[in-house]
Amino acid sequence: MTRIRTLERYLARQIYAAVGFVLTGFLALFAFFDLIGELKDLGDGAYHLRQIFTVVALWLPAHAYELFPVAVLIGTLYVLANLSSNSEYTVMRAAGLSPGRAGLALAKVGIAFVAITFAVGEWIAPHTEQLAQQTRMRAMSSLIGQDLRSGLWFKDERTFINVAQAPEVDALQGVRIYEFDSSYRLRVVSEAKRAEYAGSGRWRLFQVAQTRFEGRGGAEGAGPVTARFDEAEWRSAVGPDLLSVLIVRPDRMSAWKLYRYTQHLAGNQQKTERYQIALWKKLFYPLATLVMMALALPFAYLQSRSGMVGVKVFFGI
Repeated sequence: MTRIRTLERYLARQIYAAVGFVLTGFLALFAFFDLIGELKDLGDGAYHLRQIFTVVALWLPAHAYELFPVAVLIGTLYVLANLSSNSEYTVMRAAGLSPGRAGLALAKVGIAFVAITFAVGEWIAPHTEQLAQQTRMRAMSSLIGQDLRSGLWFKDERTFINVAQAPEVDALQGVRIYEFDSSYRLRVVSEAKRAEYAGSGRWRLFQVAQTRFEGRGGAEGAGPVTARFDEAEWRSAVGPDLLSVLIVRPDRMSAWKLYRYTQHLAGNQQKTERYQIALWKKLFYPLATLVMMALALPFAYLQSRSGMVGVKVFFGI
């Protein structure tokens, strides 16, 4: 039994090393492409090399999450094909490593990969992805945005905007707009039940309540005057591009946030299909690493005296 465990540990170490090497290579390649893509915006606002390297580094966890199953497949294929070509796997079988035990050893390694993939996708990638987009936006734009418990907050010159919910980047719910004068005294407060983007920096506000603070003293002067409109137009530099920075795409959200948001939408009788699909994909995606390892196992039994490890890996992929 000790001998079998030694063989299993040896196989696991080989797979861990190979998968780590393949994943590192993929991440280096994707980081290079990201860097090339970001260099076109170099010098835009305060977006300099330091910010570019920071953004590229923050994108790496999301890339790792997406590439992990492929890296597991290639790494496992390489290890098993190499062991077979060097007759090591034949020796391991002669030492008592049956196909069942080999499959069990791969399953143990696969479970560890599933846990790593789930952890990266649930806790690391969503946070770093959002942080990368915020870092990029703050360096390139004079607009300031932040995601808080009370919703999304934006500052556009002397106007502050609060958005309670943003199911889509061009459809907002619970919009509050606070306009200040040059002395930063509150001048106008507009509240809209929902807003839709009409293009060219224009938003259509629906069911609007607009309160104006008249008088030279602003909010401290004459009493407020409130008017109500079924529909109104609002011009702002805040658009879908900026909202997409603070609104995490469903495939980038954690499973827990997807579940809570789906429950919220269902409770308000809104469409949930998009987020339900993203939730199930999020839950089952880490299991793809187990499937990849199972697909790689048969290649350990392809004997070839002349090696040809690369050919086996190619056909395995």
